[in-house]
Amino acid sequence: MKPYIVIVHKDEHSAYGMTFPDAPGCFSAADDIDDIFIMATEALELWAEGMREDGLPIPEPRDFEVLRADPKWAERFGDAEIVIAVEAPWARRRQAAE
Repeated sequence: MKPYIVIVHKDEHSAYGMTFPDAPGCFSAADDIDDIFIMATEALELWAEGMREDGLPIPEPRDFEVLRADPKWAERFGDAEIVIAVEAPWARRRQAAE
């Protein structure tokens, strides 16, 4: 499974905010840049649990280049502090079980 792309933004005097283009409604924040992967993974897991509980499908992540070309996200990528890729926590569990 492809990783989920996370757009990390930072305004002066604020935490690092995280947006997940392929996980609608999923977001997170971290006070320290060293915590962004932990917080992003936790947010993705909680979002997926909520989607499952609501009986909604979990969208597959798109390729980075496809996302970057999407006009809906172009400005966010342009304003990003950094962009990271986070493996879906449920994909790791599936791989471990195999």
